[in-house]
Amino acid sequence: MEKADLDRTMNLLWRRTLGTPQGSRGPRQRVSVDEVIRAGIAVADAEGLPAFSMRKVADRLGLKLMSIYTYVPGRSELIGLMVDEVVGEVPHPALTGSLRERLTVAAGHLWDEFHRHPWLLQVEASRPWIGPNGSARYEWQLSAVEAVGLTDLEMDQVTTVINDFTAGAARSSILARRAAEESGISDAEWWEATAPVLERVMTPGAYPLSGRVGTAAGQEYNAVGDPARSFRFGLERLLDGVEALLRDRPSAAEGHV
Repeated sequence: MEKADLDRTMNLLWRRTLGTPQGSRGPRQRVSVDEVIRAGIAVADAEGLPAFSMRKVADRLGLKLMSIYTYVPGRSELIGLMVDEVVGEVPHPALTGSLRERLTVAAGHLWDEFHRHPWLLQVEASRPWIGPNGSARYEWQLSAVEAVGLTDLEMDQVTTVINDFTAGAARSSILARRAAEESGISDAEWWEATAPVLERVMTPGAYPLSGRVGTAAGQEYNAVGDPARSFRFGLERLLDGVEALLRDRPSAAEGHV
């Protein structure tokens, strides 16, 4: 990626602050950068990132392919703009109450966002574009763990761990939903269809632990699993760990943990 593309993309990300002109110089443009970004989001929502292309964005806007590049440098840069846009589409809820309550709200907000835009889980996030909405998100998340006794590095690490856990749990949830949609059958119907063969090959007592636990789980979930329940359980255990880390620290602010 050329430095000029980096500079241009950063200016586009912060266009509402910097007042960056929409697109590049040339003939009067038919649409705005905001419209290009919204069209990109619509394509990604409908088809996911593996099928996402600049041509599909152009087609959605009724533009020629090459004209899209007068608005944004390229595909990866457009995706970065799309990510920052959806991060800011729903206001962050207030973070009040105990540390556990605040982090639960923060994780739940991310969970909902991933389910609104599953393609977010397909974005290469090792070197994210830093835009205004992403910056506001990080500030909001850090406010959940401010003044509880964590160091600055621990504040960042707690935020990162919860983000990563929520992303993984949301991915499992979305894949389960997609499997049901694409197969046309529910988990209960899937189990019913596979049960006759399993009953023939799994003799009684062959798998005592998995048989006992699997039966209990299947009866409770009436499905292969319960991703939302697993998310809540895992989050609670993560928060147990954060509280345990802070419990004996004299610097922990009383009333915040």
